[in-house]
Parts: sequence; structure tokens; C-alpha cells
Amino acid sequence: MESSFDEEEVRTFVQVVSEKYNADNFPYGHGVGIVILPSPPGSPVKEHLFLPSSVVVNNCGIRKAGDKSYIATLCAHVMELDLSHNQLDDWAEICSIVSNIPHLDFLNLSMNPLSGVELEPSMADIFSRVRQLVLINTRVSWETVHTLTRHTPELEELFLCLNQYNTVSESPTSCPSLRLLHISDNLLQDWTEVRKFGLMFPCLRTLVLANNGIETVGDSQETLQRLFPNLRSINLTNSGLSKWEDIERLNFFPKLEEVKAKGIPLLQPYSDHERHSLLLAQLPSVMVLNGGEVSKEDREAAERFFIRYYQDCPQEELPPRYHVLVSKYGHLAPLADVDLRPRRTVVDVRWGDRVVAVSLHLEHTVAELRKQLRALLQLPNNGIRLFFISREMCSVVGPEELKSGARALHSYRIRDGDEILVVPKDKSRCSSSHI
Repeated sequence: MESSFDEEEVRTFVQVVSEKYNADNFPYGHGVGIVILPSPPGSPVKEHLFLPSSVVVNNCGIRKAGDKSYIATLCAHVMELDLSHNQLDDWAEICSIVSNIPHLDFLNLSMNPLSGVELEPSMADIFSRVRQLVLINTRVSWETVHTLTRHTPELEELFLCLNQYNTVSESPTSCPSLRLLHISDNLLQDWTEVRKFGLMFPCLRTLVLANNGIETVGDSQETLQRLFPNLRSINLTNSGLSKWEDIERLNFFPKLEEVKAKGIPLLQPYSDHERHSLLLAQLPSVMVLNGGEVSKEDREAAERFFIRYYQDCPQEELPPRYHVLVSKYGHLAPLADVDLRPRRTVVDVRWGDRVVAVSLHLEHTVAELRKQLRALLQLPNNGIRLFFISREMCSVVGPEELKSGARALHSYRIRDGDEILVVPKDKSRCSSSHI
């Protein structure tokens, strides 16, 4: 009885694939049909299997590879393989699987117990075709990571999240093919560890450092340009950045176009509008900020806000960016209608047949209005569009959609008695029947 239990527990890749993709589960075909010659008695392989090019056998208790000849037959056309959430704790078994999948492009080994298990360099060449490698929460060592990157000349994307790294072991050999490194949710704090990625991955375009404790961007312009000449996107969300100087240093990355920096201590004292505007104004080359595309109008509004925000500060406290923007726009007078415009106004909000009078803070943004209406009217979290209808101008200009989440409501010149129309997002336009 005990031996039967052990046999049931040690499941193989061949066995799981045979069970999942056999003709009983896919009687009308699924993927590429594979005809297997009659198997010996007791073999787990069925006579006819249907395998797609992307095979997912996650959370199946796999611990061993199984018969290599069957793997070669089953997976000759497979390009993507998800082995996550299994019990693979031996690189030799993983290599037995991968070595018999000649066209493998994507490999996910996440959540397998690989801590303290090293990959022998002599076996690493079998990963040479892999372009995307996912090693999330495997606790894989840096030595094994370096062994893999040395033997994967076409590797483009590497995922090393949740591995409890607090330091980075530098590799003596660079990996010039890597374009994306996702190393979020680790324990990195010191920028001296982050700079090692520039040496190891000189062509890196995307670096995701979210949910690490990075406290500063601690390099000079010359160093950042040398180490990260191709970096286009950096994610520092929930990092420990606390100084505007660190935001300014992001401009030293010569090709940086996208920045994510939500949840950092530096921005906590500010309102949502202030966070967006002050951050955007400091990053003149960024085209995507915190997931949203930056329009020409958004940038100009942010830069003008930046000037007005700092213009009453003592000269010695003015940030360098202030002087650059003043040279662009000049010294700006306070907005003429700031004190003349009412701080609140009452509008009719229409949602289907329901009409509710709602008091709006005109200093709020469109995003804050969405949040207010969702709570007040129990609207769905997604799938709605907002339109502003001016009581005085509706016959001339029609409804205006409130698209930009960062735009202040007062910029739409909303007045008492105007209307906010809420419609499902799948409606392609705001028809006259809603007005």
C-alpha cells in the first residue's frame, strides 16, 4: 500500500500531458493531433493526443520528466511550456523535458522549489532557444541565473520576482540579448545593486523594480548614460524614493520614455493632481507616466502648474527645472479666474432613467469625479463613460466627453444646472436620445 502511494505522488510530465490532452478530453481535436503507436501495458501515454503549441500543465504535482522518447514525440511542435506550481526540484529533470522540445520559445518554471539547487553549466545549452524565461518565486540562486543567461543567446525577457534577493551577484559575462528584466517584489534597497543590471544587460529596455525598497537613484549622468544607454521604461512603484533629486536623475537615462512611480514616499504629501503635475513637469522626455499617455496639452498644463506652484518660493529653494520652464513660458501670473470661480457647483447626473443632483468640487479631477459617482450611484468600477452637457451651449457644441483623468473639472467651465451623462462604455457615441 505504501509503495502504491509513493508511485501516485511522483507524477511525471509525460503522465500529466497524456491525461490532460488525450482524445477523451478533446474529442473534437485541440491543437495538433499526434498519433502514438500502441503503448506497452501500464504506459501512461494514450494512443491519440491533441497538443497545442502552448502547453499548460501547472499545479499538477509534476516531479519527474518521464520517458524522453515520448516527450520528443509529444512536443515536437510545442513552443510555449508552463510548468509553474509543480514539484520540480532537480534541474536534471527539467533539462530532460526541455532538451526534447526543439522549438521551445517560452518557459515558465515559477513556484517550483529550486532553492539551493544549482544548474550544471554542462546542461545549460539545452535552454539556448528560450526567449522568455519565468523564474518567479523559485528562490533560484544568482549563480544559476548567470549560468542560464550565459547559455541563452536569444533570451529577451527574464522574470525574477519574489525571490527574496537583497543583493545582486554580478556576472562576469554580459547578456546583450536581454530587453526586459522583471525583478519586482524582492528586497533590493541600494542603487549600487541596481547598477549591476546595466553591466550584465547592456541592451536592457525595460526594468521593473516595483515593490523593492530602492531608496535613491544614486549615479551621475555620465554613469547612467553609460550603464543604461537603451533603457526606455523603468518601474519604481512602491519604492523608497523620497527626494525630488532622484526624479530629476531619471532624465539622465538617455532614451527613457516611460516611468511608473506610484506609492513612493516623496509624493505622499501631495494631492493626486499635484502628484501628476509635479512629476510630469520634472520629466520632459517621458511619453507615458504611471500607465497613461502624455498629451501635449497635459504636459503644458503640468509645466505651467509647476511654475505657479514654486514661483513664490525663495530663490534658493527653487528647483532647477523651474528656471528651465520659466525660460520657456515666462513668469506666469496667477490664473485670473481662480478666485472668481465658485469652488462648488450643482449639476444633474443622469444614469439611465435616474437623475440625481450632485454637488461637485471644481478643483477635483475627472478621475476623482468618477470615484465620487461610483460611490454615490453604485456604478460599476469599469465600463462607463462620462459626458458633460452645458445647459447654455448644448444646442451648439453637443456633449463633451470627460476623457483625461488628470484634468481639473473647472477647466470645462461647468456651471450650476449643467448635466453629467453616464453611459456604458460599449456605446460608441453619445446619441441624442440621451440628451
